[in-house]
Amino acid sequence: MPTAAASGAHTLAILVDNEPGVLARVVGLFSARGYNIESLTVAEIDRPAHRSRITVVTHGAAHTIDQIKSQLDRIVSVRQVIDATLDPGGVLRELALVKVRSRGQERIEALRMADIFRAKVIDTTHESFIFEVTGASEKIDAFIDLMRPIGLVELSRTGVLSIHRGAEADLVSDGAAAASAAQR
Repeated sequence: MPTAAASGAHTLAILVDNEPGVLARVVGLFSARGYNIESLTVAEIDRPAHRSRITVVTHGAAHTIDQIKSQLDRIVSVRQVIDATLDPGGVLRELALVKVRSRGQERIEALRMADIFRAKVIDTTHESFIFEVTGASEKIDAFIDLMRPIGLVELSRTGVLSIHRGAEADLVSDGAAAASAAQR
């Protein structure tokens, strides 16, 4: 995603052992050095191997991002750091739940906008909708901006998620992880 990299935004996928304190160490690395985290998403991705994926969106110049990646690699529980922003095969997406209060003509307009953005109606009452919208952060932002004048009530966002397009996996194999750990 060249536009994100040019503006200084980077999405880092950090594959880690799922154990107590790992998230605190990763977040602590950012805060101790004054790096801001704009988005943070964490979930277990491999139960048998006890692995999780932490996705962080941050801003910085190329040398700053390289420094962050290098420091993350030094954390024992970190198995791999991927700069998804620079990955031409990378897919970045976000999910948002958007509650909109509307009546009459505004209700029709809200549904029309939702259709244009391929947002799903996941709840409806006589006075409101809850839409689920997924896509690039810019798409989510544009949808929210259009819903504000109609009657935006509440908003919840997941943060950015990333994955590599194609048959290859981001997660290093156990043998590669052991070799990487041995080098530390």
